[in-house]
Amino acid sequence: MAKGGFPRGGMMGGGMMRQQAQMQQKIMKMQKDLEKAQKEVEETVFTASVGGGTVKASCNGKKELTELVISPEALNPEDAEMLQDMVLSAVNEALRQAEEAMNKAVDGASGGLNLGAFGL
Repeated sequence: MAKGGFPRGGMMGGGMMRQQAQMQQKIMKMQKDLEKAQKEVEETVFTASVGGGTVKASCNGKKELTELVISPEALNPEDAEMLQDMVLSAVNEALRQAEEAMNKAVDGASGGLNLGAFGL
């Protein structure tokens, strides 16, 4: 033993260094898995329709609206407020689906760690 009662090599013996290297590998793998999961969700299209298909909205996992389809039957100038409500509902539902999918992907890739608490 070295002076002070610590094994040679300082306070971090070979076992500690090995554990640290293994932990670093696990973190790097988790980071790659997270990036892959996020990319997959970002490329996915989420679609919601309301009013029996009268209004359909699609967005990607980046929460960007990619398509909005309004059936010609919905284009009644006297009922514009109802159409506006249907558009908002469809868009919000598609965005909610994208958010939910991203959360599930991040949770799965992180092994259930609450990365949201860290702003990730």
